[in-house]
Amino acid sequence: MIVGTVTETKTEEYRVALTPQGVTDIVNAGHEVLIETGAGAGSNFPDAEYAVAGAQILPDPAAVYARAELVCEVKEPQPSEWGLLRERQLLFTYLHLAADEAVTNALLASGCTAIGYETVQRDDGFLPLLAPMSEVAGRMAVEMAAQFLKKPGPGSGQLLGGLPGVPPAHVVVVGSGNVGKNACRAAVGAGARVTVLSIDEDQLRDLEELYAGRIETSLSSPQTIAHAVAQADVVIGAVLVQGRRAPIVVTREMVASMHNGAVIVDVAVDQGGCIETTHPTDHRSPIYVEEGVVHYAVPNMPGSVPRTSSRALTGLTLPYILKVAELGFEEAIRRDPALSRAVNTYCGRLTHPDVAASLGRDFTPIEELLAAP
Repeated sequence: MIVGTVTETKTEEYRVALTPQGVTDIVNAGHEVLIETGAGAGSNFPDAEYAVAGAQILPDPAAVYARAELVCEVKEPQPSEWGLLRERQLLFTYLHLAADEAVTNALLASGCTAIGYETVQRDDGFLPLLAPMSEVAGRMAVEMAAQFLKKPGPGSGQLLGGLPGVPPAHVVVVGSGNVGKNACRAAVGAGARVTVLSIDEDQLRDLEELYAGRIETSLSSPQTIAHAVAQADVVIGAVLVQGRRAPIVVTREMVASMHNGAVIVDVAVDQGGCIETTHPTDHRSPIYVEEGVVHYAVPNMPGSVPRTSSRALTGLTLPYILKVAELGFEEAIRRDPALSRAVNTYCGRLTHPDVAASLGRDFTPIEELLAAP
């Protein structure tokens, strides 16, 4: 199979879908790899390393898309790429379609088969390709909060960990999945006072045992969230409903109850956001102030640590890429239910039930489409 990777065109996105080591593994398995020139530059992987690994370096994305049977990216295709997609071509990337109708329409119009990293789901419910970026985003959320609490800028001028005689900042983490757990870890490490709210009692119990009295936990409800948010210096939105748009759990009224200069980091913004006052920003202009509160809502947070993120991502996507390349798409998803669950579009049809529910559309199970003549 011919596998291709292009330079990411989303604003300030520096990750790359395949590292040179990943290319070596694909080439050694007997497949062809096409890399757009400069695709790895943002992650400090020069073209020369890709060439040594066995890739063909092509001049532009059009050249890669024209030949590649399987295109691997990091983020959803941007408008400049929509016209390059073609029928039966395979696209493997983070899609997050539940919050993006325009990209969904473009994928359906192209007739391509789009597989979402974030919807690869094992039988136990674990999302193996979302996990590493969630870990990065959770840890970064605390770093960003600490940065934007400071002056100069609209933050309140607090040191996250406080000082002897001066209490630390209060960090409220809403959600206890991979993002929430890693945000909790980073906030505890920074010396903050930490409260975690979640609907998952087992996850809260695990965090209580891990941090042994160093955090507070509470089962989520509108009342407990409102109470915690009103006391918070930092709120980190870490809510995920797999495949669907994130639910709004922090209302505008709750945000307005926070003090001026407090900080919100809505990590769920790539799925629409879980805080009513958030809207997507980017790494160039990452914050805005609403209701007196600083909002950071960059959908591709791990893109600012691209070398780390790219290496982690390639290491986990590679087994799935090799499976599709060696077996072909249809046989690969027949053999691997986790991969089958990740198919979002196929030949102009929406195939993912949660994406369809979020967009208010019908869907057709991929198994039904593959069984059709």
